[in-house]
Amino acid sequence: MQHFDMLRLYQTLPYSLRVLAASLHGYRLRMMRYSSETDLLVIKSIAHESWTPSQWNAWRQEHLAKMLINTSNRVPYYRRQWELRRRNGDHSSVEVLANWPVLSKDILRQQPRAFVADSVNLSSQIVEHTSGTTGKPLTLWMSKYAVRQWYALFEARWRGWYGLSRYDRWGILGGQMVTPFTQNKPPYWVWNAGLNQLYLSSYHLAPKNIEIYLGAIKRHRLIYLLGYASSLYSLAQLALEQNLNIPVLQAIISNAEPLYTHQREVISRAFGCPVYDTYGLSENVCAASECAEGNLHLWPEVGIYEILRDDADVPTNEGEVGRLVCTGLLNSTMPLIRYEVGDRAAISTSSCDCGRSMPILKQIDGRIDDTVLTKDGRRVGRLDPVFKADMPIRDAQIIQDALDHLCLKIVPAPGYSSRIGEDIIHRVRDRVGDVQIKIEIVDSMPRSGNGKFQAVVSKIGKDSSVDQQ
Repeated sequence: MQHFDMLRLYQTLPYSLRVLAASLHGYRLRMMRYSSETDLLVIKSIAHESWTPSQWNAWRQEHLAKMLINTSNRVPYYRRQWELRRRNGDHSSVEVLANWPVLSKDILRQQPRAFVADSVNLSSQIVEHTSGTTGKPLTLWMSKYAVRQWYALFEARWRGWYGLSRYDRWGILGGQMVTPFTQNKPPYWVWNAGLNQLYLSSYHLAPKNIEIYLGAIKRHRLIYLLGYASSLYSLAQLALEQNLNIPVLQAIISNAEPLYTHQREVISRAFGCPVYDTYGLSENVCAASECAEGNLHLWPEVGIYEILRDDADVPTNEGEVGRLVCTGLLNSTMPLIRYEVGDRAAISTSSCDCGRSMPILKQIDGRIDDTVLTKDGRRVGRLDPVFKADMPIRDAQIIQDALDHLCLKIVPAPGYSSRIGEDIIHRVRDRVGDVQIKIEIVDSMPRSGNGKFQAVVSKIGKDSSVDQQ
């Protein structure tokens, strides 16, 4: 409630005072995220990238063993679990990760304080409230040490791999309400001097505003953009459609949403630079960044990663898609053990031509709730090949409301025709089977409260089966 009141107050301010408020907040974040040790931590992180698999394994097992022992003794939720198991005659070792149950997000959401270690002074910790993609809030506490480790890794592997640094002037297209939704004239952004950041609203990307956005990027001399894939794609596509003068950037970094091939092609063509994909979680248990060879490398220092079958808490074969389950290694304040993040993924330990020995996040199929369920029980994600980069479509969303029915919402661009729609229907059926498909032409696509866009929305339950008609 206090955050909401502060936001409403901020939105009533004239632009000059919004800049002051954003910049003061930015300076606070800079002090929280970075310290005199940051550059040393960055160098250390880069040195780790050339470790051999055996070096990684030894380091991770040592840190994991300490985390598991401390967690079983010091964290109320886990301590109660292990005490109950002991009373029931279960003497499994706490040092074996497979002996721990998988933790659901709902349990964490319902009792977050139970996951904070004993004797931690919460007033000295950094707290984050995040709604994620579901809109359901999570409360997370982190130590300053964990946050600074996290951002040092960002500096090394999000910015550093792409020739960037935290001192560059940059822009972000994100979900913060830096401009009231009802505002109908610029500026649709705010300058944050504390982070050298132009925060651009993702809620005002209407065709009539695109030239104004590009002008702001030029005037603020931005080196790169970071943001939601869908927002970056909208900005790039509308700018190309209007044949506008688009500034050339050094790089574009996509985060928080799946980046599809057709989106990457359009964004890269518009801004004349490479587009890099990234993966990260607010819970600080998993992160990955894309190397020059196009592979998403997981950060082994952040956590232990497991891919479990959809129907049981047992590992899939290497390279197979399953539920992503993570055990955090950074945050001893609120350790999460075998935490099911809600995404489906595949991991590979194959070597990469970039020379880094870090595992590869081979595939992200999207959230379990946001995949299409077929009549024979398969969950199908990564439907992006359905939409080609040269299709005259501004946005598209696939909604499943029954096992045998899909609705395709499409925001058309100039040149769209019913024949394009028929082509899309055939492409979808090639991937999910013989289902009824209805196309609905809309003027715009709804976004969630945090500004994110869901390309696939499932309205049928997790436990749906071929028997449910």
